[in-house]
Amino acid sequence: MTTMTLPVASLDQIFGNARSNHRYQPRAVGEETVRELYELTKLAPTGFNSQPARYVFIRSAEARERLGAVLSSSNRDKALAAPLNAIVAWDSAFPERLPQIHPGRDLSGFFTDPAKRESAGVFNTALQAGFLIVAARSLGLDVGPMTGFDAAALDRAFFPDGRYRSLLVLNLGYGDRSQISERGVRLSFEDAVQVL
Repeated sequence: MTTMTLPVASLDQIFGNARSNHRYQPRAVGEETVRELYELTKLAPTGFNSQPARYVFIRSAEARERLGAVLSSSNRDKALAAPLNAIVAWDSAFPERLPQIHPGRDLSGFFTDPAKRESAGVFNTALQAGFLIVAARSLGLDVGPMTGFDAAALDRAFFPDGRYRSLLVLNLGYGDRSQISERGVRLSFEDAVQVL
């Protein structure tokens, strides 16, 4: 398979014109779109193909009420205005799935150290979350990522057995761009990059 550069319009949709958005049109995100979003996101690279991320998509009134209760006051209204929210969490028992998703290699002893398991789980879930944002933008959705929430309270509300641990919350929907803010300053190539 030959790869090629995406058209400029596609790159602009995913990167150039995209913003973290917290204002949405009153338009639902359909079940088919949520499934397509996961099907793209699951292709993200992770160490040992470990795939520790777990996703809870929230649209019911009851689940939104539980989510709203654990968000910071500055995030509550914008989260609840989105037609769909996603909790991105990491599975603290992700190594249990390694024989299935990484067959042919015994990795049973690799994540026995809890600190190493947590570091790998958080890092690889963050990779998967980044891909989820790119996938959502590719499907025409706007995304508003948030970390302003009480993680312990969120975990008690949605993951009471303690196995999954929240990393971030995403607001998803078809954005209302009438009041979109200018992009924040980004570091220049010279400030951020070395080519050796």
